[in-house]
Amino acid sequence: MPVVMGILNVTPDSFSDGGCFNVPERALAQARRMIEAGADIIDIGAESTRPYGGTQPVTVEEELGRLRPVLADVVALGVPVSIDSMKSAVVAWALDQGAQIVNDVWGLQRDAGMAALVAARNVPVVVMHNRDHADAEIDIMSDIANFFRRSLDIAAKAGVPLANIVLDPGIGFGKTPEQSITVLAQLDELSPFNLPILVGASRKRFIASVSPSEPQNRLGGSIAAHVIAAQRGAQIIRTHDVAETVQALRVTTAIESKT
Repeated sequence: MPVVMGILNVTPDSFSDGGCFNVPERALAQARRMIEAGADIIDIGAESTRPYGGTQPVTVEEELGRLRPVLADVVALGVPVSIDSMKSAVVAWALDQGAQIVNDVWGLQRDAGMAALVAARNVPVVVMHNRDHADAEIDIMSDIANFFRRSLDIAAKAGVPLANIVLDPGIGFGKTPEQSITVLAQLDELSPFNLPILVGASRKRFIASVSPSEPQNRLGGSIAAHVIAAQRGAQIIRTHDVAETVQALRVTTAIESKT
């Protein structure tokens, strides 16, 4: 069964739960709930990276201001904590506070200091595919593969061990809904990289393109996408809805064990 990463957004403007957990007490309670529900990792982010725009960039100090009241308490809960940030200064601070994993939505290609930091700290890093704008005309799987090759080259030059890298195709990021569906359908094409794959399809817009719905009403589509991703080789699933996702993956694993 894949590892389950629970999403904890301490932001006012994330696409599906902005403002829900930006009070420290609520954030800590949500982290506890996710751990009790079976989350193996808590992924905490303090800047919205919603794939569809409409958010304002925040400064390092703003991002740290959202993390300071809660990060150490989440770390103290005892499960590995991932810091979801594209800023190496924020990541460095979070690692100092006990975070153990880096989740970079720009795959080491946006902040010039990120790869060196990850190498120096010798921590796992999630390298996510991203684009500034979606382009319906491109071959999305080729674009992802080329992006990953660039990221892996950056990582190698910085001294990041290959064993520390996880690849994330970035469902919804710089992709049309149709392209996100294609990525999930063809996820096993990433197997030649021989690296763990993380998939985060939770509540994403492509679900509404198939079944019109608001983000909070996309649980069924999220679970379907994550089960299929696991069947196609995803080893980590990133989700807002931990209890339901864990149940779905456990049942899928039990059934597959009988085939």
